[in-house]
Amino acid sequence: MTGHCAFDNEQYIQEQSREILGRLERFNGRLYLEFGGKLLFDYHAARVLPGYDSNIKIRLLQHLRDKLDLLLCIYAGDIEQKKIRGDFGITYESDALKLIDDLRQYGIDVLGVVITRFEGQPTAQIFKNKLERRGIPVYTHRYTKGYPTDIDLIVSDEGYGANEYIPSDKPLVVVTGPGPGSGKLATCLSQLYHDYRRGEKRSGYAKFETFPIWNLPLKHPVNVAYEAATADILDFNIIDPFHLEAYGEKAVNYNRDVDAFPLLHRIMERITGGESFYKSPTDMGVNRAGFAILDDEATKEAAKQELIRRHFRYRCEFAMGFAELETTQRVELLMRDFQLTPEHRRVVEPARQAARQAPGQGKGDEGIFCGAAIELRDGTIITGNNSPLLHSAASVVLHALKHLAGIPDPIDLLPGYVTDAVRNLKTGILKEKSISLDLEETLIALSISSTTNPAAQLALERLQDLRDCEAHMTHIPTPGDQGGLRSLGIHLTSDPNFSTKDLFVT
Repeated sequence: MTGHCAFDNEQYIQEQSREILGRLERFNGRLYLEFGGKLLFDYHAARVLPGYDSNIKIRLLQHLRDKLDLLLCIYAGDIEQKKIRGDFGITYESDALKLIDDLRQYGIDVLGVVITRFEGQPTAQIFKNKLERRGIPVYTHRYTKGYPTDIDLIVSDEGYGANEYIPSDKPLVVVTGPGPGSGKLATCLSQLYHDYRRGEKRSGYAKFETFPIWNLPLKHPVNVAYEAATADILDFNIIDPFHLEAYGEKAVNYNRDVDAFPLLHRIMERITGGESFYKSPTDMGVNRAGFAILDDEATKEAAKQELIRRHFRYRCEFAMGFAELETTQRVELLMRDFQLTPEHRRVVEPARQAARQAPGQGKGDEGIFCGAAIELRDGTIITGNNSPLLHSAASVVLHALKHLAGIPDPIDLLPGYVTDAVRNLKTGILKEKSISLDLEETLIALSISSTTNPAAQLALERLQDLRDCEAHMTHIPTPGDQGGLRSLGIHLTSDPNFSTKDLFVT
């Protein structure tokens, strides 16, 4: 782990701004820009493109702020099913609220929230009420009648025309959402239909999606890592056949865009009443990420590591009942294409070795041995394991902080009176069965200890040095461990083992 920068953020902003403004000028009216992927905190991109600013897209929008409005789409079914965004561990509904707050901090207001495929679902209605009572405009779009076979009905007042129109006085309308299937494309086309019906015949559509990167090879690890990231929704990359036929050039796209292009092409021609100048799904895109890669070899290695992370993630989700076996098998096949094994992740074997050396968790958990390892920025690997006092995640973080602060091992960071007080609270008042401290509890205890213990204060000051470090655990983390690691910005994987025989873990 070296922190090597393989991506030029400033070149990317310049290239991307120029491409979007060029597309806007081409229409010379209003451009509806479907904005895919994560608008903020795009950790997948940051992991596979070393040096990529996870918030570069919002910096891009700030650069274009005077020209744009932003619409946020969320699928009513995702609200109803409480779909989770994995990197934050929060629902799509909460992610939408968080995104609105984050955008405001960057000086970008949301024009409105569009609840798509809305059929009066109770939870979606509550979400709508919540937003409107906080002054956020909310629009509801129902499932488009006739879609996907009846073009005449789709492009009619009963199809796209049945949706509420969302007025904007800006030339660029960015349409985004918390995840795939949020209804971004349908919202763009609905707006386009209304514009043409209202006599505004210079509106157009374009798509901004970071992955797959169209000008990298089909089997480039960055593009394969995208397949792994979307293995649960069965996305896969292909050479865009329409682009190859029209221009004789290979460009990478993904199956859903390629499959949908003939229909989309016909819909756009029907809306505009003329021939679309888009000859391929790649034509519709404005992504320039591939032109800002500085070090292809470093990027390839980072993407291979992401493949392994996805392997562990899906295996854990399968163990917990969230993923299908087919998903885990798809990622395993992708790993085999590059002769990768889980052990190619440097922290995996040290964590397993630490588990073999663990004293166990004590009464009630005999035979459960948990280990953890973290790779620091200079490549040093630190290990920890569970004990009657600490979870393995807490142990490895304390060991790492000691190493970073130069604190000798015999010096205690947590005095007995602090840990005893926390344990007494857990078992005596809160009636919890586990007496060992998880990572969140340990960090609180460390902060309390720092008021009287200079070593603990030195350790606290090094917490930021753990951000973006890689870690592995031999068991699925408890909520307190997972929350603590996420807050510290540590990239965690874990083996699909449970840390306790109990079925209910708080």
